[in-house]
Amino acid sequence: MKKAEAPAPKWCTWEGSPIACTEKNKVMAENLEEIKGYLQDAIDDAVLMGCSEASFREAYLDLIRNLHSQYPEQKARAGEENDKVL
Repeated sequence: MKKAEAPAPKWCTWEGSPIACTEKNKVMAENLEEIKGYLQDAIDDAVLMGCSEASFREAYLDLIRNLHSQYPEQKARAGEENDKVL
């Protein structure tokens, strides 16, 4: 039986308000789906090579926790809107 899909995340700005731009949300959804495929392949490889799912998850969660953007957070300038709906 196939597991139920998790609901799509709600992407937010640094202030916590939702990203309203349809195109930005589309790109984020595509990125998430692509990463999900890579991670599924990696966890399957790990299990087939004898690793436990728990050790795989721990290693990859540590990796994610230690990732940081190379760019500063995008903060709107006075009078500008960063997330206009296209």
